[in-house]
Amino acid sequence: MTLFRHLVLAILSLCSLGCALQAQVPADWTAPQKPFPIARNLYYVGSRDLAAYLVVTPAGDILLNANLATSPPQIRASVRALGFHWRDIKILLLSQPHYDHAAGAAQILRETGASLMVMAGDAEVVASGDAHDFGGRELLPYHPAPVGRVLHDGDTVALGGTVLTAHKTAGHSRGCTTWTLNVPDVPDVPGKNHPLHVVIVGGYAALSSYRLIATPARPASYPGIAQDFERSFAELRALPCDIFLGAHGSYFDMQQKLARLTAEGTKVWIDPEGYRQMISEAEKRFNTQLAAQQAAAQHSSH
Repeated sequence: MTLFRHLVLAILSLCSLGCALQAQVPADWTAPQKPFPIARNLYYVGSRDLAAYLVVTPAGDILLNANLATSPPQIRASVRALGFHWRDIKILLLSQPHYDHAAGAAQILRETGASLMVMAGDAEVVASGDAHDFGGRELLPYHPAPVGRVLHDGDTVALGGTVLTAHKTAGHSRGCTTWTLNVPDVPDVPGKNHPLHVVIVGGYAALSSYRLIATPARPASYPGIAQDFERSFAELRALPCDIFLGAHGSYFDMQQKLARLTAEGTKVWIDPEGYRQMISEAEKRFNTQLAAQQAAAQHSSH
């Protein structure tokens, strides 16, 4: 076979792979979303569904989530559209290490010079780019990103007077992180004359490929995964929440709330009831999935 034929086949193979990977990405993950303020120094700069948040401070800015490998130009454009500067980003944080939230990290670090801070358990995944971690084929690898600081449950990240707290809510990934911060009162929310508690949920679902229990034939996806999910639901339930956000806009009904924003103002983001309902429904789905795997394991043992 000639060298030219080898090259043609290689190019066709790469094109096919690219099309296959692109086909796995829902349209809302890449669809543009006009950036918008949420509360004081907290802004949304993600796509229609893949959430990214900008926290602006006098000492520089914090970006939460890097999203897809193709997302940095979109996030950069959103930051600039709000009147802020890309290179003012000093810290990059992540909700989880899966490719839809972390694949753009390496490029963002190169362009901004920011320091990447990631929860233990996820830091190793991001540093290697091995987004499969313990998941299945639906998780794609990506360019590794150097981690400047490994976080642990309860650690804080502070910049310019703003403090974010990292809560390890593992299960969806080993170091899946829910971020909390307080923001000043929202002017058009009656009765809210105190700092508001913001909760940005990192992830709560067990993918269909996850093995929640160990069997003689196959180990669990990782030891203690089911217990991690159970602890995480308890942790989420214990967090005070006024403003409910998440790693996906769909977690907190973002598009529906945006449709109400003009008429209702920023109070649409105040949703403690929606937060509690999300936890309850997610825990119920997890328990159903766990029970199904336990029943299947028991059946196969007979």
